[in-house]
Amino acid sequence: MNTRYPHLPFEGGEEKIVYVRPVAVADLPEEVQAQAGGLDHIYSVNGADGTRLALVANRHLAFVLAREHDFAPVNVH
Repeated sequence: MNTRYPHLPFEGGEEKIVYVRPVAVADLPEEVQAQAGGLDHIYSVNGADGTRLALVANRHLAFVLAREHDFAPVNVH
């Protein structure tokens, strides 16, 4: 299915979508847990293929980061 969404960023005719989802800090490697600042959950920004592109402290920051890099963020529950 090749649905087009005219309001989303495109590069070379392809949609640039990333997926934002909460991640339990306890499920992350210890070195990442040490940097989580006592948070129970942080947010992962993932490419369409599932590759984790970034981890950030909150959902708002994940969406801002995605948009600053010309991606269209989509929330995943």
